[in-house]
Amino acid sequence: MKVLLSAYSCEPGKGSERGVGWNVAREVAKHHEVWVLTRPDESREAIESELQRNPIPNLHFIYFTLPFWKDSLRWGQRGPMQLHYYLWQIQAYFVARKLHQEIKFDIAHHVTFVRYSTPSFLCLLPVPLVWGPVGGGESAPAPFWDDFSFKNKIYETLRGAWRFIGECDPFTRMTARRSAIALATTEDTAQRIRKMGAPNVQIASESGILQQEISEFSQATPPSIEPLRFIDIARLLHWKGFHLGLRAFAATKIANAEYWILGEGPELPTLKALALDLGISEQVKFFGHLDRHEVLIKLGQSSALIHPSLHDSGGWVCLEAMAARRPVICLNLGGPAQQVTDATGIKVSANNPDQTIKELAQAMIKLSQDRDLLAQMGEAGHQHIQDSYSWESKGQQLSDLYQKLANLHQ
Repeated sequence: MKVLLSAYSCEPGKGSERGVGWNVAREVAKHHEVWVLTRPDESREAIESELQRNPIPNLHFIYFTLPFWKDSLRWGQRGPMQLHYYLWQIQAYFVARKLHQEIKFDIAHHVTFVRYSTPSFLCLLPVPLVWGPVGGGESAPAPFWDDFSFKNKIYETLRGAWRFIGECDPFTRMTARRSAIALATTEDTAQRIRKMGAPNVQIASESGILQQEISEFSQATPPSIEPLRFIDIARLLHWKGFHLGLRAFAATKIANAEYWILGEGPELPTLKALALDLGISEQVKFFGHLDRHEVLIKLGQSSALIHPSLHDSGGWVCLEAMAARRPVICLNLGGPAQQVTDATGIKVSANNPDQTIKELAQAMIKLSQDRDLLAQMGEAGHQHIQDSYSWESKGQQLSDLYQKLANLHQ
């Protein structure tokens, strides 16, 4: 089949949006002939260097950017870049339309950004559109806002307003209605897409792990109760829920246990003060930002991952922890709730902070008292990643989906 991908963000060897764009393109090209629309300013050099080292004959890149705004990174990641992204989507349609006249694509697929509240004008092409996975429809439950600072409440309010504007955009609604299938990262996002008129919505994670990385993570030693170390890895942002994890850890009163925090961000002073107030500052270790190799080492020295995020669409660290045979304790919200199963971790309901902290503490105590359960969940998590979240398996899943849609379109 001839497949057209739109990947505004795409770069080999990266995580997040760039990694999604590259890995989808590479894996789909193992099954079909693929053309990728992307930007030259972000990743062209890296892409061409990688293809020179490891050629992929079925993979072709089409680079373009706005003629009046060639540097999409000039003013950072917020407002101006979002405007550039929107305008680039319009331009992508005209580039794609011209290509389609020559190549006759069977499928179009919007890959990045992974965002449901902006349109993809590829929906105007006369071929089935796969939209996503897209996310962003998750929100922190209202009772948890009480713990947010005024500044963070403003952030959450503006985030909701921006999302609402996107939902009202007639072109975003057109994208939803004209998609052959919309893949949503979470049920929260799926509900919003359905309300915009999408006729066919399925849940699918945008996250994945390379087989090579799964092998590297599997080198970690089995999780241990002695010493017992809980680890939390993320940017130190208010909605990542670090404060919930610290309060729960303090409530366990587990002797000789440690709570490791990896990451940097604006919440660091607040979290350090909280650990001091809770009387656990000697047990809590802040490691700051570490490179990927160092993170792997720390993960291998830990017993279980704590990830109490309040509105993650993805949650890549949960996949990495499971690949490393570490059980995951997370909230039953967003992407982590889709990724973690009852066999691979413990999902805690998020009705209000007090209830959540209590149940997080109970989950920590449960794992601390049962070495066999720790090992069983670790093994189940590793197998779960192998079966469902390797990029190789995701590439096959997409290939099967394309074939199904193309058959229906005939």
